[in-house]
Amino acid sequence: MTHVVIIGAYGSAGAAMAGELVEGPDVELTLIDDGEPGGGLCILRGCMPSKEVLSAGAHRFQARHDDRLVGEIPDVDLERTVERKDGHTLSWAGHRRAGIEEMAERDDVTFVHDTAHFVDPHTVQAGGEAFEADYVVVATGSSVNVPDLPGIDEVDFMTSADVLDATELPDSGIVMGFGYVGMEMVPYLAEAGGMELTVIEHDDRPIDEADPEFGDAALDLYENNWDLTIPTNCYEQKLERTDDGGVRLFVEFEDGREETYEADQLFLFTGRRPTVEGLGLDNTDIVVEGDWVRETMQTEAHDHIYAVGDVNGKEPILHVAKEQGFTAAENILRQEAGGSLTEYENVHHHVIFSGLGVYPFARVGHNEETAREAGYDVAVATRQASDDGVFKSKNVSEGLAKLIVDREAGTVLGWQGMHYHADSFAKTMQIVVEMGLDVREIPDRAYHPTLPENLDGLFRDAADAVGE
Repeated sequence: MTHVVIIGAYGSAGAAMAGELVEGPDVELTLIDDGEPGGGLCILRGCMPSKEVLSAGAHRFQARHDDRLVGEIPDVDLERTVERKDGHTLSWAGHRRAGIEEMAERDDVTFVHDTAHFVDPHTVQAGGEAFEADYVVVATGSSVNVPDLPGIDEVDFMTSADVLDATELPDSGIVMGFGYVGMEMVPYLAEAGGMELTVIEHDDRPIDEADPEFGDAALDLYENNWDLTIPTNCYEQKLERTDDGGVRLFVEFEDGREETYEADQLFLFTGRRPTVEGLGLDNTDIVVEGDWVRETMQTEAHDHIYAVGDVNGKEPILHVAKEQGFTAAENILRQEAGGSLTEYENVHHHVIFSGLGVYPFARVGHNEETAREAGYDVAVATRQASDDGVFKSKNVSEGLAKLIVDREAGTVLGWQGMHYHADSFAKTMQIVVEMGLDVREIPDRAYHPTLPENLDGLFRDAADAVGE
């Protein structure tokens, strides 16, 4: 029997691996997780509960922006929102736990509800027992990254997890971190909490993975619709606690200017780091820095130790974690059989629920910059949401979309959208991109006036550009 120990079995990556390996020939599994209640980051503190609270803000936002509606604009009941979110979250987490517990009923599967640590590269201690393993999988996820900034220990701060549980919010806040977490949380704080916010942006614009026009559109959308100040091209220098218990932030701009901002509360949306504390990695040769995990999902230090999901620092995205888990499970079976291993590859496919999810950003495949860097001669088609009457008729005419096509072959290389229901468009575009479809052969047909007419327009414009 091949013994595989999975540390972090409740998470998306660990559960995916367990599900693949449990049916493997001659595989013994030891599944370890100390989660309470357990269920993984996405279910408990990430994408699922965040979309639930965002939806409450979205309903208010759309009511507030529709002049066909009359009467007083309703407030978001934060207590009811959190209560409903918690109920759903516990249900989803229970489903995840039930799946692991069902596996543990098998004779060749053991589940240990405890913290694990390495005794040596092949031995893991948990629940008062030492487990000798042929393979060990580290799937311990990620934790909030608290930046090493002078004064940060002197002030109170809230993370995204704190926001998801908040039943009351202060009048004003300073936000550090305007990546995908900040893009989602900032409008919620402003809409549901009615907060005045200062949001620090290090670059010219947010959404690094997008072409510049999307970040510019996001800035306009956020500043025009909420009480936000977004200083750009500046960096945090130090923090102070104010006399009334608030926070004071000192920043320096790229041109040397300095500015000070004050607010009631500091919000940290400053990314995440691998959760490896207490794991006993000093009893192995693993050093968690740089590219410490190969594309086969094996660690650079040990061929028999794999690291999947957020912990490897590659792409902290739910579906990526699952796909990495599938790849690692396949590679363990291949490795045990003496075969060659496969590398994890994926077409870029991300969604940010910006603008309360009313104006989400989605990207599939290349953007214009990465396509040109890859050596393609590209044709580009760009379309504003306001170009299509359906967006206007639904009172959601902000945003844009962009298609990137290989000018010579006509192959669709990538798509980006930041507009109403862009997240739903992404699956269609994933099929188009991953199947390598020629834009000239995609049916130009809308069955009825619907939002995807925006795609038809992009396809037509790109096909014309290829023809030229």
